[in-house]
Parts: sequence; C-alpha cells; structure tokens
Amino acid sequence: MYEILCLLTVALVGLQCNASTGDHRVFIENIVKEAMAKVDQDYEYSRRESLSRVRRSRVTPSDILRLLKQPSGLSRSAVRASDYMDHAIQLLQKRSLQEHRVHKRSINATDLIMEEDLKTIADITGCSARLRSPSCKTTPNLERFRTANSECNNKKNSRLGAANIPFTRWLPAKYQDGFSLPAGWDPKVKKNNHLLPLVRKVSNQIFDARTNALTSDPLYTHLVTIFGQWTDHDLTFTPHIPVIRSFNDGIDCAKTCERKEPCFPMVFPENDRRLKNSDSPKCMPFFRSAAACGSGNTGFLFGGRAVRQQLNTLTAYIDSGQVYGSDVSLATKLRDLSSDLGLLRVNAMYNDSGRELLPFTSMTNNMCSSRAAITGETDAQEVPCFIAGDERTNENIALTSLHTLLMREHNRLARALAKLNPHWSGERLYQEARKIMGGYFQVITFRDYLRHIVGPSVIAKRLSTYPGYSEAVDPSISNVFATAAYRFAHLAIQPVIFRLDENFKEHSEFGNVMLHKAFFAPWRIVFEGGVDPILRGLVGQRAKLNTQDNMMNTDLRDRLFKFLDDLALDLAALNLQRGRDHGLPGYNDWRKFCKLSQPRDVDELAAVLNNTELAEALIELYGTPDNIDVFLGGVAEPFVPGGRVGDLFACLISVQFQNIRQGDRLWWENDGVFTGTQRKSMMSASLARIMCDNTGIVEVPERPFEYQPRSGYTKCEKIPSFDLSPWKENEDEEADSTTGKPHDPEYRGPPGPQGPQGPPGPAGSTPAVGFSVRLGESYPKANVPIVFSSVIYNGQDAYDVKKGIFTCVQPGVYEFQFHCTIHGKSGSVDLKRNKELILHSYTTKQSGYLTASGSTLLSLKKGDLVYLIANSGGNGLNKDSYFSGHLLFAV
Repeated sequence: MYEILCLLTVALVGLQCNASTGDHRVFIENIVKEAMAKVDQDYEYSRRESLSRVRRSRVTPSDILRLLKQPSGLSRSAVRASDYMDHAIQLLQKRSLQEHRVHKRSINATDLIMEEDLKTIADITGCSARLRSPSCKTTPNLERFRTANSECNNKKNSRLGAANIPFTRWLPAKYQDGFSLPAGWDPKVKKNNHLLPLVRKVSNQIFDARTNALTSDPLYTHLVTIFGQWTDHDLTFTPHIPVIRSFNDGIDCAKTCERKEPCFPMVFPENDRRLKNSDSPKCMPFFRSAAACGSGNTGFLFGGRAVRQQLNTLTAYIDSGQVYGSDVSLATKLRDLSSDLGLLRVNAMYNDSGRELLPFTSMTNNMCSSRAAITGETDAQEVPCFIAGDERTNENIALTSLHTLLMREHNRLARALAKLNPHWSGERLYQEARKIMGGYFQVITFRDYLRHIVGPSVIAKRLSTYPGYSEAVDPSISNVFATAAYRFAHLAIQPVIFRLDENFKEHSEFGNVMLHKAFFAPWRIVFEGGVDPILRGLVGQRAKLNTQDNMMNTDLRDRLFKFLDDLALDLAALNLQRGRDHGLPGYNDWRKFCKLSQPRDVDELAAVLNNTELAEALIELYGTPDNIDVFLGGVAEPFVPGGRVGDLFACLISVQFQNIRQGDRLWWENDGVFTGTQRKSMMSASLARIMCDNTGIVEVPERPFEYQPRSGYTKCEKIPSFDLSPWKENEDEEADSTTGKPHDPEYRGPPGPQGPQGPPGPAGSTPAVGFSVRLGESYPKANVPIVFSSVIYNGQDAYDVKKGIFTCVQPGVYEFQFHCTIHGKSGSVDLKRNKELILHSYTTKQSGYLTASGSTLLSLKKGDLVYLIANSGGNGLNKDSYFSGHLLFAV
C-alpha cells in the first residue's frame, strides 16, 4: 500500500520514492525540524524585541495588548504545537510547488501531502497529543475536588470544559474563504453583495461617546461592570499568536498595514482624527488569535478540511480560576508552600495597612513600570506587576482590587478551616478553601448578578431552579459568547476609577483616576492608599449606562493602554475586528439562532432597535442587517425589561450560563458535592461580607450591585458571617467532605433561614413606610397574589392582608425581600409591580424541599402595586414563608 501511495506522490510532487519508509520519514522529519526552528526563532525574536521595548520604555499600546494576550505555560505549548504543524505543512507544500512549478492553479496546503505524512507531522509537532482525551482512572480526589485545568469533570468526555481546548461553536463559522481568512481580509470582496465597512469607521460613527455626555446607570453600581470583567476572566482567555512578524516573509505587524498572517491591521478611514498629518500611522496593529491544533491547516489530519478554531486557555466552569490559575504549574506557583497551611502567596515587600497584597511577578517584561511616565516624576519608585490566577490581573486597578480581595478571602478561609480542623494537611486546607471559593461565585453569579443583566423573564425561562447535572451537556465556552456577547460590559465602563474615603466621598489625598491612567498601575495600590478606596468606589458610584447615542467612553476608544505612545488602541474597533478574525456569523444569523425576528430592511431594523436614526446609520455602513457585526448588533438593541442587554445577548448569555451550570459535575447544588448543611451555608455567600472580612471598610450596601445612597448601607457587624461550622471534622472521622458527618457539639450548627425584617427604627427624615408579613397558612393559590395573612409589622396599613398586595403611598426607593419554603420538587416565586415581572426567585433544592428567595431595590410611584405570585408547582409554600418591604428614601 505504501508503495502505491508513494508512486502517487511521485506523480504529483516528484519526490524521490524509496522502498524504505525510513528514508521518507527522515525527509518529513527534516521539514518539520526546519519549520520548528523557524517558529522557535520567531518566538524568540518576538520575546527579545518585546523585552527591549519595555526596557527602553517604548512599549506601545499594541505591544501591551499583545503581551497581555500571550499564552503561557501549557497554553503556550499548545499554541506552539499548532504553529509548528501549520508552518511545516506550508513548507512541505512550498517545496512541492517549487519542484514542479505549479503556479497556475490554487492548491490547498495539504493537496500534495499524504495522510500518513500529516499524521507524522502531527505526532512530531505535538499536535496529536493536544486532541487526546486524558484518562481519569488515576486522578486523585476526583469526586471531591476539581483538577487545576478541570480535566475529568465530565467522566465520559474528560476534555469537555477543560482548559486549552477550542471554543465551541453554536453556529458554523463564516470566514471569507470559508476556511480561515477573516471577513474583510480582502477589503474588495463583498459579503451579501455589500462591502464590509472598516471597523474603525464603525467605531467613529456608532460607538463614539463624549465623556461629558455620559449617562450614569440609575440602578446599578460600577461593581456590576467590573464583576462582569471578573467573571469573564474566570471563563475565557483567547491567546494571540505569540509572534510579532510573519513566519513566511518576516513582516513586522507593528510596521505594516498589509494583511499578512498573523497581521490583520485596522485601517483608519479618511478624515479619522488619528490622521493628524502625512506621517501619521495609517492603521492600528492587530494580531490574529492563535489557531487551535486540529483546525485551520492542522485540521486536515482530523477528518478533512477544518475551519480555523480559536483556543480557550481557561476552564469553562465558575471555579475561581482567576484566583488559582487554570493549570497545575501556575496553581503551584501561586501557593505558599513554605508552610503546611494551604495559603496563597502574598507580597513579601509591601502590605496594605497590615493586610495582604498580591505577590509580584518574576517576569522581566514589566509593563507596570508606568509610574514615572504617568506622574511625570522621573525618580518615581516603580514596582513589578502583580501575579494571580489570570494574566490580566493588572489590566486596571479596579480589577486588581478584586483579585487582592479574593486572595485574602482564600487565606482567611484556609486559616479558619485550620482552626476547625487542626489535623487537616495544607493540601486539604487549600482544596477545601478553593472549593468554597468556587461555590461562592456560583451562588453570587446566579443569585445576585445575572438577574441584573438578562432580566427576570430570561432568568425564569433558563436560569431558574437547578435542573441537576447532565454529562450530555457541553459546558464549553462558545466563541460568540467570548468574542461578542459577554463583552457587553465594555459599554458600561466609566471613564474614571473612583476612589472614595471612609465617608464615601472622593478621597482627598488619592482622588479619582482617569481610566487610561489606571491601566497596569499596581503602584497605585502599593503607594496610593491600597484597595479600600477603590472598592468603596465600586459600590458607592454608579456604572455608565449604555445608550444608543453614547455607547463607549473616549478612554476606551482613543486612549486604550496609552502611556507615552500616541497610537492608542480602540476597544470598539478591536471587538469588531476580533469577531471577524474568529469568523463569527452576522447579526441576523444569531437572531435566528435565538428564535428572534431577522430584520431585512431599514424599517424592520428600526422596529427591532426602536431607533430609526440608528437603523439608517447601520444600513448606510453595512448595506444589509445580515452583515452587521454581532457585537455591534447585540449592544445596539434596547434593554430587556429589568436587564442591561437586549434580546439577542440575553439569549446568548443565558444559554451559556445554563450550559455551564448543568454541565458541571461539581456544581455546588449537585448531590454529593457539599453536604446538606454546607449547602445551607453556601446560600449565605455574600460579596458584602467578603469585603467586610478582608478590608478596613466598616459599612457597605448589603447588595453591592444595586446603587443606593449611603443612608441605606449596613454596618459590617450586622451582616451575618459565613458559617464554617459544617466543615468541622473530628480527627477520627473519615476525611471526606462529601459525606454528611456529625459535627463537634461545641460548634453551633448552621443558621436557619433568614427571619423576617423587623419594623423600622426611630423616626428620621424618611417616612416610616414598610411591612413585614408571614404567610400564616400553607399552600396558597398559584398564579394570583399570595396573601400573607400574619402581620409582624404593617406601617400605614400599606399591605392589604386580604388581597396580598402592597400599595405605594409614599413615592421613593423601596427594598423588598422574600424567603419562601416550598414543599415539592419544583416551584418558584415572582415579585411583580403592576403586573410587570421584577424579580424571579433564586430557587435552590434542599433535602425534601425548595427555598425560593430574593431581594431587590425598587423605585415606586404613588399607587404602584407590589406583590408575590407562586408559579405553577410553587403553591406548596410553607406557612413560615415571609415577605417584607420598606422605604429607603423618598423621592
């Protein structure tokens, strides 16, 4: 058989055929060695050049983005293997073409290569190994703890949801060549009979927002924005190709406007304000995302011509990977192994008023040496970048503050667990604290965060009661989620990072910082008051409101990563270009996927957007709604009720989180992951409490995502502590946290459900309007207002105990809370205002019953009606369920 294949190859490419398979393999091996040497040479050149630019303080914004998006550790090996194989195939093709002078027809990279040769190349370069599923038979503690990279979460398919696998695609990619080249690669090629607009032109005409015209969000704090970034950095990281120049002809991407792999520059349109004179750069550099092994040219080995896929170097699970890392090497580096206490490393040089700071990185390319450049103090002391579980820790000081806060919380948990269980090893302490941290953010994300983003109707439809684990559900992050939908929060970023003092006023010594002066600036935390002022700013100031006429603030469009260099980046243009780089289908394809209407002309688009002027501008740019980049189409839609995204992104975001939850074997609610008493503790997870436990902040809003004046804040001593007593284990008990073992009698048990709100305190400037009521009788009627007949307090008789309705008599902002126990296997509760769904309950399963709870702030007008409704199956409410509300401040 080999001789026949060899003869066929001779006919095509004129290669010398030998009877010995060894000689042919040597030929292939030499090609691969040459390719690997070239890739290694370009990797090394890029590294040296990058370090040189940093040392000379000539690092550009595009350098910063590229360095920020470099793969590291095992991810770098995965990307390098793909580059090895891709370049080897190109070299082999080139040799074949040269020998036979085939210049008159288009030939694919593997047309002249035998399948056996492709397998040899894949084996030598390491690409084959990237697609093998690891065995889980010898993985320790598989039932109890996650692996660092989340391999073996799914026992049937051990790579599902793991780090360093390609993003999944919910729709087929749409590349310009159907295979690898981005839409717009050749700007003269039409799509749906129209040319695609330059992304910078779209940014100028649609996204531009003047700082003095920005609108602040009336409901939500800036923490909503930064928490979105925090969550994204737990789920997605797309590495760029790690080279500055093209493998084939050595063109430097920072010095050309040509489209040569990996360069996909963003050309400036005519009359762009960046084109100041004839010497101005004509484009912004852009590096393509790295291709995954098994895709692009490397995909021929694995079942025929494969479209290019991009790599996600993080796990798909909500597991606090941004604290711990997503591979064993980084996870080990972040641990303090000098003691057997299960702690994370902390900074050995500096602290924050006695509290821990993140350790410094040992990397020599210190992008964070920006203090002198930003302050103008030439002798300013610089510090290295911090290191944590994600490469983007230093991206802005607000994000860095969250990293610092959660590193401290891990160490607090590990120390507390050590006191409860002195016999536990450092490994056990580390893993148990890590497991609790993952559970924290599963609860906080689903209970507190997502409802503000996708709205209560979508929560009720897709993200309500936990359905249980299914190994058939693929939790992997979708390309459209990572590259478009979950970038919605870019439009909610304020142009400043707020820093507030103990009175929640701008800090007199360390005031607010313009966003472009807060990038890669850990020195602001080390030398300018630590994290407390920044965290107060996140909960004490509002997010920017995305509006159709003021989408993105100027610091992100014209000053992104700008220190000294004039050519700052444009985040809106980057997002659009990245979507094209990844071959994302257009706006209407995704609306069809979500079973939404697909507008065909300007009138239909205007109806979807509720904005004729914007629809006309988009049609003028794109020619057809089909061509609108999905990121732009998604953020241009009006918000769903109660949310901060439109119909399309509410669909895509909720589907992704639905998959993440149901496809996670170690989800906190899944049977056996935590004990029943531990789950009750997990339900009380509170971001406000975490802030109280790990900072010098003494009062916070209990719901830090919801904006309220300081008069509504709560003293830290009144916020319940997280109860760790269910983790108490006697030395003679089996060391298995997944079994419900009895606890030492000297430790109190877990708290019961939160009791009803008491009556308002002494009269102040705000009228005493409120109520607190208990159900009184079990099993109320479904789908009508629930009548809570047992009154604890009923100021001004505003709650009608016969109809089950609260009527607003004093306009203002109210706080409503409910906690219901439901007997049965399904059920939920909705809070409504004048028939409008405001809040869908956070419903969790306990042993033999459900708990449906919720709390929210609500602005009411006189005469507004507020009530609870038990949905079908949710009418098994227990008589001890309660409902309360009170006026926070009048308006």
